[in-house]
Amino acid sequence: MRTEMSKLPPHDQELCTDVRSSTASIEDMNRQCFCVSVDLDAVHVELQKILQPYGQVTDLRQSHPHLFASLPVYVSRGHLERIREVVVAIEEVVKSPAYQSAVMAWAPQIARFDPGSPGGLLGIDFHLSPEGPKLIEINTNPGGALLNTLLSQAQKVCAPDRMVPPTDPVQAEQQIFATLLAEWESQRGHLPLASVAIVDETPRQQYLHPEFLLYCELLRKHGVRADIRAPEDVVIAGGRVFFAGESVDMVYNRMTDFALQQPMNAALREAYLERQIVLSPHPRAHALYADKRNLSLIGDRSFLQSLGISQTAVNALSTAVPTTTLLTPENHEAMWVERRKLFFKPAAGFGSKASYRGDKLTRRIWSEILRGTYVAQQIVPPSERSVAGQDEPLKIDIRTFAYGGDILLYAARIYRGQTTNFRTFGGGFAPVLTDASTH
Repeated sequence: MRTEMSKLPPHDQELCTDVRSSTASIEDMNRQCFCVSVDLDAVHVELQKILQPYGQVTDLRQSHPHLFASLPVYVSRGHLERIREVVVAIEEVVKSPAYQSAVMAWAPQIARFDPGSPGGLLGIDFHLSPEGPKLIEINTNPGGALLNTLLSQAQKVCAPDRMVPPTDPVQAEQQIFATLLAEWESQRGHLPLASVAIVDETPRQQYLHPEFLLYCELLRKHGVRADIRAPEDVVIAGGRVFFAGESVDMVYNRMTDFALQQPMNAALREAYLERQIVLSPHPRAHALYADKRNLSLIGDRSFLQSLGISQTAVNALSTAVPTTTLLTPENHEAMWVERRKLFFKPAAGFGSKASYRGDKLTRRIWSEILRGTYVAQQIVPPSERSVAGQDEPLKIDIRTFAYGGDILLYAARIYRGQTTNFRTFGGGFAPVLTDASTH
């Protein structure tokens, strides 16, 4: 899906020479550098050119006005190295039989079925604190990977002698395809991959439906038939899986029914358990990586040391993971008292759905939380990015796209409010830049 971003018109820039000097800190750059990094009109034109043949006729500037930010986010090499250590450590922990046994104690039954592959691309989200990057959550079906490769290809670095992209977006795009292929080969060996269905509930209504189309384009350019489907369209016949009358080898799963429990997913669940379809990401991956209860173990130094993993991994995770506690009948009164320091998240939640800052809680919401399965995570305030035309700086988090302990791409999300969103003027996905000195 390589684009023609090199043909984009030049960008207008405000020359903040002093801020971009060799003595300016990363924090100075995020506070005071307003050089326009991306020509968003050109990005949308390029997107529209890719998407229009697939029937996407609505201009994304109208339907998704806050999908992309025009400014980059600056992250130090030191922070990126700490993030890399955490990503590597996560893989070391997940491979531990003792860890797997511990998390399977609260996982749904379907997670005990091992299809034979890691489970696909991860989105590992961080806040950048004064003490270093803090791991907020791990996602097994993260959105934004292909959108951000496109965005990163469009950026123009205002100080290339000082700042560079930490990863190659063109290479990342190919690695994303390689990740899908690796999932296929882990479950099917060297049989050729002929067809993939990108599956989500009511896919055309999903905010990131345009990215589903980018996945179609990427797969088709590698000779793989690709279509976007809803889970209820699954038909099983003769040991094969069909969508709309066409047989499918693999499902790229973008659904948030992580255990395939909803009735509409019954046929897909059956096909998965009978090994009639390659599913990625799959329920076991969510149970091992993304259930938020796992953070209570991943950040526990004593537990990590009991696994027999490397001391480097123990140090990386115990430092980076904010204290996370399972909410239980025995501790909920203490959690209420401490609520202003905590963020409450559903164990199997996604994005910001049903997540609450403790200092914003009402008694009514608290009673709803107590009826569910929640964790309480120590609040780590996000770092900030100043945006021209905004009275107050906006919040940022860093999403790291990774597979097998290797980082493919970094992206930032700029937002206002309790949690990340795509409703903030000047916000959205943003490219990440870092120090050029050790590049």
